[in-house]
Parts: sequence; C-alpha cells; structure tokens
Amino acid sequence: MLKILAIRREDQSVWERRAPLSPTNVRKLVRAGVKVLVQPSNRRAYPMQAYANAGAIIQEDIGEAPVIVGVKQIPIDFLLPNKTYCFFSHTIKAQEANMPLLDAMLEKNIRLVDYEKMMDENGHRVVAFGKYAGVAGMINILHGLGLRLLALGHHTPFMHIGPAHNYRNSGMARQAVRDSGFEVAIGMMPKSIGPLTFVFTGTGNVSQGAQEIFQDLPHEYVPPDMLQKVADHGATNKIYACEVSRRDHLIRIKGGPFDAKEYDEYPSRYISVFSKKIAPYASVIINGIYWAPNSPKLITIPDAKVLIRSAQGHLPWVQTSQGSPPLPHRLLAICDISADPGGSIEFMNECTTIDNPFCLYDAEQHKDTKSFKGPGILVCSIDNMPTQLPREATDFFGDLLLPHIFDVLQSDATRPFEDHKFSTVIEGAVITSNGKLTKNFEYIQDLRNQRARTKHRVIGDFDAQTKRVLLLGAGYVSAPVVEYLTRSNDVAVYVASALRDEADNLARRFPRTEPVLLNVEERPDLLKEYIGKADVVVSLLPYALHPLVAEQCIASKTNMVTASYLSPAMKELHQSAVDAGVSIVNEVGLDPGIDHLLAMECFEEVHQGGGKVKSFVSYCGGLPAPECSDNPLRYRFSWSPRGALLNTVSSGRFLKDGKVVEIPAGGALLEKAEKLDFLPGFAFEGFANRDSLDYVDHYGIPEARTVFRGTIRYSGYSDHVLGLIQLGLISQEPHPSLHVGGPDITWRQFMCSLLGITDCNLFYDNLKNQLFERTGRNASRVKAIEDLGLLSEELVIKYSNPIDTISQYLAKRLALGPSDRDLVVLRHEIDILWPDQRHELRGINLVCYGQSSSAGYSAMARTVGYPAAIATKMLLDGEIQRKGMVLPFIPDIYRPMLKRLKAEGIVAEEKSIWI
Repeated sequence: MLKILAIRREDQSVWERRAPLSPTNVRKLVRAGVKVLVQPSNRRAYPMQAYANAGAIIQEDIGEAPVIVGVKQIPIDFLLPNKTYCFFSHTIKAQEANMPLLDAMLEKNIRLVDYEKMMDENGHRVVAFGKYAGVAGMINILHGLGLRLLALGHHTPFMHIGPAHNYRNSGMARQAVRDSGFEVAIGMMPKSIGPLTFVFTGTGNVSQGAQEIFQDLPHEYVPPDMLQKVADHGATNKIYACEVSRRDHLIRIKGGPFDAKEYDEYPSRYISVFSKKIAPYASVIINGIYWAPNSPKLITIPDAKVLIRSAQGHLPWVQTSQGSPPLPHRLLAICDISADPGGSIEFMNECTTIDNPFCLYDAEQHKDTKSFKGPGILVCSIDNMPTQLPREATDFFGDLLLPHIFDVLQSDATRPFEDHKFSTVIEGAVITSNGKLTKNFEYIQDLRNQRARTKHRVIGDFDAQTKRVLLLGAGYVSAPVVEYLTRSNDVAVYVASALRDEADNLARRFPRTEPVLLNVEERPDLLKEYIGKADVVVSLLPYALHPLVAEQCIASKTNMVTASYLSPAMKELHQSAVDAGVSIVNEVGLDPGIDHLLAMECFEEVHQGGGKVKSFVSYCGGLPAPECSDNPLRYRFSWSPRGALLNTVSSGRFLKDGKVVEIPAGGALLEKAEKLDFLPGFAFEGFANRDSLDYVDHYGIPEARTVFRGTIRYSGYSDHVLGLIQLGLISQEPHPSLHVGGPDITWRQFMCSLLGITDCNLFYDNLKNQLFERTGRNASRVKAIEDLGLLSEELVIKYSNPIDTISQYLAKRLALGPSDRDLVVLRHEIDILWPDQRHELRGINLVCYGQSSSAGYSAMARTVGYPAAIATKMLLDGEIQRKGMVLPFIPDIYRPMLKRLKAEGIVAEEKSIWI
C-alpha cells in the first residue's frame, strides 16, 4: 500500500521558517516509495522548488495523507479529522493556552504524536531542536548583554554581535562572537564591569548548543564552588563559565545524597539552593533545563528581589573604577531558553518574542519593561529560538526525525491504537488516539481538574484566569484597596459588609467588583464559604475579628492581609498557618505599616554603612486638616473612633536611655503627653503608643538605647479625652443605663448616672459643678464635654457599654464633612553613630493631606488602603511566599512597597543634622 505523508505549512508565528523535514530528508522518503505532499509556503527557509526538486508534490490540499507532520501548534480550524499528526503540541503539562487544541484533537479523533515525548529506553529525547535553541539563545543574549551594558554606561565588545536571525547561518554568527572575543582577550572590556561569569544550567542539547557559541570567547570553566572567588577576583580579559547539573543545586530535604531516579519520581522531596549558592555569583544565567510541575524552582520571585539588591559594597572592582558608573547588581541577564512561563524561573511569566526579544524585569516593582535602560534583570525567553537559524535547525531536526517517520507512517487514526505495532519511541509519544487520552497521558485531565478546582473557586461569574480577592469591610479605607486592585484586569474584588448599602455603593464605583452581604460574627458558615472561594482575603474589620477570619483562611488554605497590629491571638495561629502553607500578612497600613517601611529602609542603609542606631523615636497620627480642627477634641474621625479611644486607655512601654519605662493603663499615657515641635507651624502633642520594646527585635536594632513609638494629636486632645476617661465614658464594661432593651435616656441623664446623681432635674450649673469636681477641677474639660453635646437632652443611641456608645456618637458628631479634609503626619527621629564617630540626627517626615469626600480619598484612606492593597497584590503575584504570620520587616517586602507607594504620591522627606 502506498504510504502518503504531508508536510503542512507553519502558521503559528510570522517568524516560523522551519520545517520538520528538509528537502534532503524528503528525497530519501520519495526514493523509499513514500508520496510526500508539501503545502505551499514562501516563508520556509527552504524554497518550495527545493522540495519539488526532491520529488515532493506541492499542493494546498493535503487531505489525502493519513499522516501530517509540522513543527508548532496547529490552528484548530485547520485540523483535519481522523488523521495522525506529529508536532510540538505543548500540552503535556496541561498548558492552559493549548487545552482548546487538545480538546479539538480529541473531538476530531486525531492521533497526536508529540515530538517532545519521543524518547529512547533511557528516557532521553530522540528528536529535538534543543541544540539550535541553545545556539540561537546564546547569540541573542550576547547581543542583548551588549545593549544592556551600554544602557548602564559601558561600551563593550558585545555591541558588535547582532541577534541570531540577522545571520545567514550560525557560522557567520560565530565569527562575530570570535571577533568580540578577540577584543575581550586584548583587554577592551571596561574594568568597571568586573569579571563576567556565565552559568549554564543543565548538560543536555540546549546547554551544549549554547556552550558551543560561548567557547568562541576567551573563557575558563570553573566548578560551582569556585564561582564566588572568580566573581569577585577574576580577570576581565576572559569570561568565566560554570556548568551546573542537578546534583550541584538540588538537596534532599531529609538529607542524604542526590538520587536522580528518586528526584524524577518524587521531585517534592528536594529543594534547590541555586538562588543562594550559585545565582548570587552569576553575571548571566543560561537556563536550559526541563522543568516539571512540582519541581523546585531555580529562582523564585522573592529570590529575584535579593539578587537585584545593590551589591556595590560586595563588588570589589567597583571601588577602583574611577568615574565609571557602577553596576546596579551582579546578575545582569537571564536567557531562559526553556521558555517555560512560571517554571524554573518563576518571574518569567510570559515569553518574549523575536519581534521584542528582551525585557527588563524589575523585581521591586514586579513588572517588565520593553527597555534596556532602568532597574532590573535583562530577560530573553523566546519560545521558538531555533527558527532564527531555520535551515540548520531544519537539517538537524529532520535528520533525527527521519528514522522514525517510517514507523509513524503505519498509523491509521481510524483504527484502535492497540492494533498498531509501534516502536516504543512512537508508542510513548502518542498523546491522543481514538477520541481519548492514551494511558500515559491521562494525568493531563487530572491536572486540568486540579486547576479547575483552584481557579473556578468562583463567587461571581468571572473567568477562570481571574484572581479573586475577598475584602471584609466596606468602611473608611476600603475604596483605595478596591481601586488599586482592580487596576489589574485579572483581579476581581468581592466587597463583604454587614451593611448592604456600603457594599453596593463601593461595588458601583469600580470594575470587576461585586457586593456581598455578610456579618462575619453571625454567619460563620457564609464566611467559610466565601473564604474558600477566594485567592486572598483582606480583613479591614476591627482587629478583634481577625483571628476568626484567620482561622477560616488557614482551614481553607487561603492567604490573608490585615493592616492591624499582630495581636497575641494572631501569633498563636502562626504555626497552624505555616503547616497549612498559608501567608497572613499583618501590619501593612499606616501605623503600623508605612512607619515600619520607612524605618527599615533607614536601618538597612545604616547597618550596610557600618553605622549604629543609638535612638529611634517615632510618632504618627491621623488628624483633621488644621482648618477642620475646631472642635473640643481638635479631632475628627477618618477611621474607627473605638480604636482611637481605646488607645488612650491602653498601657505603654518603651526604652529610654537604656531603661524600660512602663506606663499603666487607664489614661496615664495622656497624662504624660509632650509637646512636639518638629513642624513648628503645627500645635502638636504626642504620647506613647502600646509596647515599643517588641520593635527592638523586629527592627533589628539591639544597639539602640532609646526606642519609642508614639501617637500625634493636636494640643488639647489629651487633656479633654482625660475628662471622658474620668467620667467612665471609655469603659468597655456594660452599663445598666445603656441596656438596649431599657428605657430611653438622654445624654444629660446618662451623665448624671455616671456622676451618681439620682435627681437629673438639678440646676444645669450644679451639674457642671459636679463635672468640675469629677474631672479634677478642670474647667477646660467641662467645657469640652458641654461643647460635645454630652449635657444635652438628645437621646442616647445605646450600645450596651460606654465606649461603643460614645464611639458611635462621636463618629457622627465629629465626622469629616463633605468639604472637610484630613491630614496624616508621620515622624521618625533617628540618632545614628557612624564608624567615624560622627552623629547624624536624621528626621524623616511624611505629611499627607487628604481630599474632601466629594473630591477623592482621605489621607487616612490612602495611607492605610494603598499599603494593604499593595501587599495583597504582592501575595496574588507570588512576591510574598513566606508562610505563617508575616510582618513587613524584610527587604523583599518593604523595599517594593515603598517604591509602589511613591508611585501613589506617598513620599517621605528626610533632613539631617550632623554633630
């Protein structure tokens, strides 16, 4: 029976010029009695006439052929039913983009032979373009490195190497590389760049192809354990190389030597130390390894942040380069030839293209830019590298494929798979046959089901790619959170509130935002359901409710963010969160939050410069703008009044001149309020805020003799709130007069009750005299109470206890009006002792004015909402991967957060005095 084979045209990319078989291969098939059909294409590197001369028939209709071969994925509409196809389908990892193609092949009864799975008995691939992927990738990254270094201020010999597709063949490209290598050898590399180290991952065809090109440069190979030495002290008239195999960076979690067979079967038993032991000393990484799901990653997103931190202090040659711009960090470029988005190089989430072969990955901002100038690592990850050298790649691949073509030609897709006598190479590469996945590839459906369970955790009708955030609370600071998150088209927010109008109003303002009616205390069942359907939960609820939410997040393995202090109750959940693999990020608001970020940035600079922090004093406060402060408390509420009032009766503890100072609860904090004059135009006072001693360790400043964190208010606030405390209005204990089922009561009557006066009809002046005595004979406090309306005949809206009742009352009476605006002020004062024994008194001020509610966001909403939103987005994007209770005291978190806050206009100013 006459065997018929068709070679289809490539239409997956305008750059695709390869073919699965060369004219020489076709001639051999024709001589063996095979009828070869070739679809016309003027894009192929080999012209149609060359195939015709080899005996092929050039025609559009290839339906006659039972076997059709190509290179890349085939558009669904062009698939012919009941055929056997051979091509790279990119479906074996259940790649989401190609699942429609897989479904179409199942529906059309197509037998798919995937080149990627054609393997010999030892598990080695028998057909691949790998060598030429490595060749093209190496040429490209040398070209890109020249442009990147030029953008950093360094002309190098690499500037004369072009992209791979500019050359007729690899021989011409190699001559350009040799010419550049000659210039390197005679000392034309700028000394300011220092030694260049190239790290090649893997030992297969990809790596070997790349190294063939690299070896045209003057070079020296070193083992992994010598990388640090040559990176710091190597020569600049040669390039250093290190080939890294799996056993060089994979470590068994439970100890013991690397076992390749065990690793292939159980990769989760291993971790990679590549990012810690090898990548820090690499200038360029050429990644050519195959990465399987659940395998350790070479470089995670948090790893990338560490690798791009300024390393000038650790690059010896920088100190001797006069007038030359220093390199921002050692790692300059990555050529990810494996081109596996989200794979071994985690932050490489999208392939580059031949049209746009490079991008700069800025780990601090977690974004790519199409530029050679700016912060970041140059990345090249073209997924069709070999097509840049199409003739050589076609010859190479076709020679490998040809011996197996005769085996494939026996395939009849209309007959059962089991009836064929395929070789083990072909049998193991058949993914679909007779309308179903073959036994070896049934796992693809399992992967799809697993993804569906994860991505279809829907609360609403958004598609599977959408990341879902459940926002608990629709109050003062929620709007900036929603606005920031929904800037990303792949994020949807579900706003949950016990008040329907709050959630509805917020949802109407932003895209991909849905309201959810939920009282977390009354409906824990609904809370559990919604958390289970979210990717991240943001809790803007009162801090006492965070543990309730956190417990459900841990049970559902859902990450969480709060802007509140890490409470003892939350700390108790740390190990449970670690065991569940859950990240719960706390203290990412204003105070706590931005205060930490600014402090840690300063401390990092000091410690890197060899200095010591002798004293750290910090104040922060949310206030009304001065023109809106005309009330007895000089205060208006842009956040929870209850929290603000409770802080005034809390205890305090701090370190002063090496001694611990403790202030008891009950109002003593306010009695010790001090005048603040760091901004002389404001009448500020400040008092201690909670326990500052915890932050000695958190901030990593054990050398400090003073550590104090305090709250800012306008002068007069402390004295007038003390009057409320003395009356018992800040008490959390239930009061019989405030029982919700009791008789109505006026504020005047309630004051009488608090004073122990049974006859509420006494003269008004006598009532004020009683108040005068109770408040320490302080006329200013009495006037403040009177001006607040607490002696009026207005009915009290009762909430069982005094603090909840007064909080609700003041929330309305002292609310910011439609035309009012607020103010956030944050102040750090740091006494720094530098190695030369000079003292620097550094002041860091953040002053942020809000807008009126009719014009935009309050300052409090911006400075609490944006940090919480940024941390949430970092969790969604995998930038935060630490498990358990996470605080923003690590560079991976505080550095990118500060950069992104600056983009929102939240910027601090510094001034120093030297003594």
